[in-house]
Amino acid sequence: MLAYLTRRLIQSALILLGVSFITFFLLYVLPADPVRQIAGRSATAETVANIRHQLGLDQPFVVQYARYLGGLVQGDMGRSYLQKTEVATLIAARLPATLLLMLGAIVAELVIGLSLGVIAAIRRGGALDQSLMITSFVAVSAPQFVVGLLLLYVFAVKLSWFPIGGYGSFSHLVLPALTLGIMGSGWYSRMMRSSMIDVLRSDYIRTARAKGLKRMRVLALHAMPNAILPIIAMIGIDIGIFMSGIVVVESVFGWPGIGQLAWQAIQRVDIPIIMGVTLVSACAIVLGNLLADMITPFIDPRIKLR
Repeated sequence: MLAYLTRRLIQSALILLGVSFITFFLLYVLPADPVRQIAGRSATAETVANIRHQLGLDQPFVVQYARYLGGLVQGDMGRSYLQKTEVATLIAARLPATLLLMLGAIVAELVIGLSLGVIAAIRRGGALDQSLMITSFVAVSAPQFVVGLLLLYVFAVKLSWFPIGGYGSFSHLVLPALTLGIMGSGWYSRMMRSSMIDVLRSDYIRTARAKGLKRMRVLALHAMPNAILPIIAMIGIDIGIFMSGIVVVESVFGWPGIGQLAWQAIQRVDIPIIMGVTLVSACAIVLGNLLADMITPFIDPRIKLR
């Protein structure tokens, strides 16, 4: 276990290094000029040159990247060009809101997806099964901004059940969490259906039924624990999906998380914030996958980490 963990941590560090290099390079060759955003359109060429020199943006790519890595190793993620605040401080202030939204989305997709998957597996081949699978396909395919705007229109504008946007209470969390969770629920329902069908065909399930155990008891105690194993690994992957969609969802609902912070930084070409949010998101994805792999052997002792 220790050797496996050490190897995975080294791999994770290399992945994060690669992410930082690629992101920094893409921002370096970006046609947009952050100095112009800072100086303003009416700034003289001399003013622009002075700002570029102060920020170190007139140096070669290798020098800029080495300087950024040096600061990153010391815990310094840089300073926002426009907000004049440390990036780590800005992200730390926004991260709790994003984590809360991510937790709500995971709960939403698990409740919806696993329930639909189990029902479809029990009723496999019937009209209900086909209807649920079509619904899951639509959920996976629908763009998140369309789902978010539709939920806002129906439940916030027309029915007035939830606030249009904002942050601070459970009612504010419901619609953005559902928007993120609906797509994931489509994947989970299809995976759970497939896994549940395989488990229900197993010999030990037939044995449990032959012993006279009630159907719900067989499903809850024998089928579900084994059918849910592929789902656990998928939760770690889902963190990456959430991070990719959270920018859109937070912007639609005015949710004050790092996704909204990233969107504002992209509009203003605030490179330190873009780099900081990208690296934090990459860390979340790597840690999510690592935790999913570490937890799986405790649920199924047959799985060995080597």
